[in-house]
Amino acid sequence: MPKPPSCTSLGKHCRELKLTVRVSNIDDESQTLQDASITWMSGHAERVTFGTAYIVEDELRVDATVHVPCKYLETLDGNPAVLPNGEPAPGLNGKRPLVRCAAHRFRGPLPQSTQAPVEDRPRVQLGNGTFAVYYKGRRRNLKLRLKRAAKRSLPVVQSHNPCIGAPCRTGDNVKGAACCRDFTLELYLPESYRWTESLLRSRKSPYLCKVKREDDDTAECEVISACGFLESDGISCSLHNRILPNGWRAKPSLCYEWPELEKDETGHPGCRLI
Repeated sequence: MPKPPSCTSLGKHCRELKLTVRVSNIDDESQTLQDASITWMSGHAERVTFGTAYIVEDELRVDATVHVPCKYLETLDGNPAVLPNGEPAPGLNGKRPLVRCAAHRFRGPLPQSTQAPVEDRPRVQLGNGTFAVYYKGRRRNLKLRLKRAAKRSLPVVQSHNPCIGAPCRTGDNVKGAACCRDFTLELYLPESYRWTESLLRSRKSPYLCKVKREDDDTAECEVISACGFLESDGISCSLHNRILPNGWRAKPSLCYEWPELEKDETGHPGCRLI
């Protein structure tokens, strides 16, 4: 079991963690594929706040704040200090609850989070067929038309969405559209960033879990953070059959090109595509 982080006090790091995410290699992917990757990633904003994408040497990166608390943060009675939806546990007289670090015994008011209230967070579905997507390297609000049916095509029943009614679930046992509610982040995290890596490995599971080091400056983790392109039913994708101005699909290729699972990977329980 990993040692607790070497913290010296309570702070924002108890509730969230600033990280640098590697999106893609610009030498290996076209601009269209880069746009698809960052659109897909930035859509998962339930527990992640993304900055503006930028290029460092041959990499597209984005700075992000993951709003998942440390597993050692708890109220004085031993209950979780932060609810699964990110809201603080109820305090007395409407005040922030008093908390403690179960590893170092620090005590004090629950640290503030930088995550905006739900109603103030950036949205990707803007209404009237307009969406916030990356296009030609920039985040833009675009009106995306629906794909037209081919001329002279025979009338057919619309293909059934295999995910509707599927019993798939994520690690928090929420059912439905599991692959749209968690995703893997590839992080720029040099081995010298020991405190940050220790904080990363101490996040509350399953909302951030499966941390593993890939090489000297890269680590991976899995985060449960639902995609904002999900429609109100929590399963259908609002980008489905939408077209970008250049004629490409607006729905990122990561969402419909099913990856080949490694020997030690099993996918989500109950998935109909495996």
